[in-house]
Amino acid sequence: MVKVLIPCGALGLGYDRAALARGVAEGPDIIAIDGGSTDSGAHYLGTGTSKYSRQSTKMQWRELLEARQAAGVPLVIGTAGTCGADSAVDWLVDITREISREAGMALKIAVLKSGQMPDDVVGAFKAGRITPLDAAPEISDQTIRSCTNIVALAGAEQVQAALATGADVVIAGRTTDTAIIAALPLARGCHAGAAWHGAKVGECGAMATTNYGTGTIMAEFDKAGFTITPMATGVRATPRTVSAHMLYENSDPYVLYEPGGHLDVRGAQYHALDDRRVQVTGSEWHVADRYTVKLEGARRAGFQVVSMVTIRDPHYVANVHAWCADVVEKCTAKARRETNGGFGIELRVIGADATLGALENNERAGTEVGVTGIVTAEIEGLAMEVAKILNPFLLHHPLTENEEMPTFAFPFSPPEMPRGAIHEFCLNHVMELSDPMDAFRLSVIEVS
Repeated sequence: MVKVLIPCGALGLGYDRAALARGVAEGPDIIAIDGGSTDSGAHYLGTGTSKYSRQSTKMQWRELLEARQAAGVPLVIGTAGTCGADSAVDWLVDITREISREAGMALKIAVLKSGQMPDDVVGAFKAGRITPLDAAPEISDQTIRSCTNIVALAGAEQVQAALATGADVVIAGRTTDTAIIAALPLARGCHAGAAWHGAKVGECGAMATTNYGTGTIMAEFDKAGFTITPMATGVRATPRTVSAHMLYENSDPYVLYEPGGHLDVRGAQYHALDDRRVQVTGSEWHVADRYTVKLEGARRAGFQVVSMVTIRDPHYVANVHAWCADVVEKCTAKARRETNGGFGIELRVIGADATLGALENNERAGTEVGVTGIVTAEIEGLAMEVAKILNPFLLHHPLTENEEMPTFAFPFSPPEMPRGAIHEFCLNHVMELSDPMDAFRLSVIEVS
């Protein structure tokens, strides 16, 4: 049996300290935690930075290093620094060095990097080793070279290689969320289907229980299946909470693709062992004919300035979409006459359909709405110029020429808020490898 203690869904989110201590007392074989995802958009991969504060990350990471020391087992983090780019890995390594010095904690650290050199990816692309996933954009050599960061998602094999160094701590770049949990159970001969399925269920910690905010769970693996046990008092795992997690961030509730194969849970059986624990058997792992890893790439998409105005006049609230369309049309025409360069203007109505846009099917207008103006341009100065041209339209533009000029409200002065460079994802592909370590770099450092 292999026991994997999962403190929470991601370093930086927080967890129940008593639950973590209870998990350490249960004698885990490894502590595994995710470090990020693509949930918050392309900025973090584009810039190679973390969305979480350094202070909060350091505090929680120190607690986990102390938990690792108390348990006497490895601590593994995947997708370090939110995006898993090499610079984000270095960021967490620096934090770890700092903690080591302050706490007098000697550590052997395996550093697994996932960053890709554009020339290498271009070579794989020309060799036909890169395949698009569903809805992937068309790419070219130029697309690849335009990326500020490209990462490959490591699987269990790469994490196993890091663990095999005997490191106290593994700090990995971009990995699949499941790889850091499945790696040790697979290495020790546990049921492969159970290892991947349990890792999928456990990836977000207590989200697979009745109280996700408590964070910490234990996933136990053996040769037949896996068991999920929440560590916080009064929290339960049920067949429903455990089975439902296959729906989380997954387009198919029965199939999950990973490097080297796919998981099929159509035959899975969920058994409540008691009022807290759930055991799962029957999951199957199918080995692929070729070993592939997913690529994620982000590139600069221009510069952006945002403005906001709030509207309470009932006539304008009721006709806000018509007003927005007229503002965009007239302001775009004016800005094209008065500036040079490419730009775009978008207005999003907060309180109506800002989340889904044209897909919204249950729109309700309230007493007031907020309108966010978004100007995106190729040149930073141009974005601000166009935003300033937009300013009087947002403040005073009448719905029709025959109406008196209205006045709306700017919540900020000045209303133009520069966002600087913005980024977009441009790779959603898999790359074939002849050896799982071909796209990854592993090193070991010792700190004290």
